[in-house]
Amino acid sequence: MFKNYLKITWRNLLKNKSFTSINIAGLAVGMASAALILFWVQNEVSYDQFHQNKDRLYQMYNRSVFDGKLWCWGTTPKPMMKALKQDYPQVEQAARVKSANFLFTLGDKHLNIDGYFTDPDFLTMFSFPLVKGNPKVALSSMKNIVITEKTAKKLFGNEDAMGKTVKIDSVDFFTVTGVMKDLPNNTDFDFEYLMPWSYWEKINGSEDKNWGNNSVHTFAVLKPGITEAFINSRVKDITRSHSDIKDIDVFMHPATKWRLYSKFENGKIAGGRIDTIKLFSIIAVFILLIACINFMNLSTARSEKRAKEVGIRKVVGASKSSLIGQFLGESIMIALIAGVVALIIIELSLPAFNNLTQKHLFVPFSSPSFWLIVVSFILFTGIVSGSYPALYLSSFAPVKVLKGTFKAANATFSPRKILVVTQFTFAIVLIISTIIVRQQLEYAQNRDTGYKKNNLVYTIMQGNIEKNYSLIRNELITSGAATAVTKTSAPMTEGWSDTWNFTWDGKNEKEKLDFNIFNVDGDFTKTMGLKIVDGRDIDVKTYPSDSVAVLLNQAAVKIMGFKQPIGQILRNGDDKMKVVGVVKDFILQSPYEPVKGMIIQGPKSWFNVVHFKLNEKNTTAENLKLAEAVFKKFNSEYPFEYHFVDEEYSKKFADEQRIGVLASLFAGLTIFISCLGLFGLATYMAQNRIKEIGVRKVLGATVLGVTTMLSKDFLKLVGISFIVATPIAIYFMHDWLQHYSYRVDISVWVFAMAAFLTTLISIITVSFQAVKAALANPVDSLRSE
Repeated sequence: MFKNYLKITWRNLLKNKSFTSINIAGLAVGMASAALILFWVQNEVSYDQFHQNKDRLYQMYNRSVFDGKLWCWGTTPKPMMKALKQDYPQVEQAARVKSANFLFTLGDKHLNIDGYFTDPDFLTMFSFPLVKGNPKVALSSMKNIVITEKTAKKLFGNEDAMGKTVKIDSVDFFTVTGVMKDLPNNTDFDFEYLMPWSYWEKINGSEDKNWGNNSVHTFAVLKPGITEAFINSRVKDITRSHSDIKDIDVFMHPATKWRLYSKFENGKIAGGRIDTIKLFSIIAVFILLIACINFMNLSTARSEKRAKEVGIRKVVGASKSSLIGQFLGESIMIALIAGVVALIIIELSLPAFNNLTQKHLFVPFSSPSFWLIVVSFILFTGIVSGSYPALYLSSFAPVKVLKGTFKAANATFSPRKILVVTQFTFAIVLIISTIIVRQQLEYAQNRDTGYKKNNLVYTIMQGNIEKNYSLIRNELITSGAATAVTKTSAPMTEGWSDTWNFTWDGKNEKEKLDFNIFNVDGDFTKTMGLKIVDGRDIDVKTYPSDSVAVLLNQAAVKIMGFKQPIGQILRNGDDKMKVVGVVKDFILQSPYEPVKGMIIQGPKSWFNVVHFKLNEKNTTAENLKLAEAVFKKFNSEYPFEYHFVDEEYSKKFADEQRIGVLASLFAGLTIFISCLGLFGLATYMAQNRIKEIGVRKVLGATVLGVTTMLSKDFLKLVGISFIVATPIAIYFMHDWLQHYSYRVDISVWVFAMAAFLTTLISIITVSFQAVKAALANPVDSLRSE
């Protein structure tokens, strides 16, 4: 029996090649799209979930009120780690992490490599396996270093790296005591080497009593059986009990939530990446559902052609269950073929998809569990897509079919029409969402940054740059490479420091206000192209006292309530600073948020970055060549590495750009699959009304008239879809836009554009089948069999 059904199924598929091809194409594209999204989702939810201690692993967070709001942040004081180990018996292990960047020198190799300073417990707290070395002792000595396999390859080639020495920053020699397996693609940690925390203390000094500087990440592993609620009730007052700071609460954030639940509002978790994951999971489900709906529509569109087959089978004794089994078998076979095609599509599209999502996804063909999931996925798709056709076709009454009185229903609200409305509702929601996401992206991109980022370049201060800064600055200008140079504490696109310690006359001492701190040297506003709206720039040459001068941005002036800011005195502990100028607000951090109050401090500060404005009279290549020669002259052991500010600024839009492109991609695929479904319904309706069309043509109906008659029914369905989709899209996009303080308003033209695009696509899709039916010879349709 099974063999017989298999033969019949195969013959039916070959007999109706066009029908089979459309079904396979729709299912394959739908399955491939859904699978790609699910690959991405699986990768996201697996971030840092491979650590053996993940259920006991936590990151320390602070919580306090600033600007009238309860804020949370994940940087902590350096002494917190030792306090956890010494005073809290519930803590089994703890480690600090702080980023590091050093020049590695080995022979004629000079490489700038990023890594971490950390404590010895790090290697046993986290499951980053060492391929060589003992994790318990690898970081036990100040001059030990653990490197990844990638770094070992860079430095030592194919030689064994263990026990070898490498020079760090032309100062100290480190011994390789561990080689770590390269980090997996599903971790938020990003380093190529680990250095002992004791070395950080050697070059920077110990800060074991400084609880006011939140600049490291602190992690802890709890002893078995300790709950999150219990430990949080204990560590809440850790800062209070060890310092004079009395307004900061501490809590532990579990590793299971680091990636997905990283957003906090009013001191509580308020989502994060989990929102995007839920959104795209829904998209995957709907794309697969739409592909299944196509199968249903195309299968039932051929109902009259298979009615007699069903009638004869029932007459000779076939039960309804056997017919259902036969039709489900057909759908599963089509799903199986579509599944194979989908795997080919996935394999071919993965490189582009990885480039788009910045992932390293792959198809695990060697994994048995993968194939189990694939088979289950295909069976599920086949059963879902074939369920309605199987029940529908098996329900035909043999008497009516064989008498020739059977006629498939053309009800106003048939299941097929409802399914098509569902398809296009989802497609329209995606179109509207895509347009709004792109609007929001363009709105932020077109926002005035407040400074001139074109031809602005920066390099990190390393080696002898700080010592030779005056010489470097002069030669950059005299060589013609740059027209202005300044040094700062951070790149122009990042905020590396903030404080709530500043006071001034008239400040409410009970109010806690946080400001970005940006340290600058002379020619800051000239180099950056900033506009001074009041006062002047910091100028130590003309005004020696400007070493303790400050500039404020407009947001800071407003927060401080100064009517006449010039000459005001700001106090930070024992330090007093005089306001000499006010600059127009400029975007330092997120372009989607209001500009934060900023205090720009004069040269009596610390510096990390050199910015210089390239000479517009030369080409960029010529300027960079000249600049490289200058830096090589005064900092010969270090490679000249630079960053364009406009490129760094554009990276702020990367997440939204990816969401926009993904939404556009899947909206296009949804429209494509939906059009296949619309084509199926057009085929079905034209088939049902073939004799009516013949009669109308005999009575004088034109091709245009018949085409219009058939097309208007589909436009009604599209109209209903638009009515249903509009409030859904408004709800979801309004909620999405609330994540941004600086955002667009949802405009009416967005919906008009979506309606126009959907209607145009629908007309093009339906017209093909409608014109074909209208051009058919009425003699063929009216001839009696």
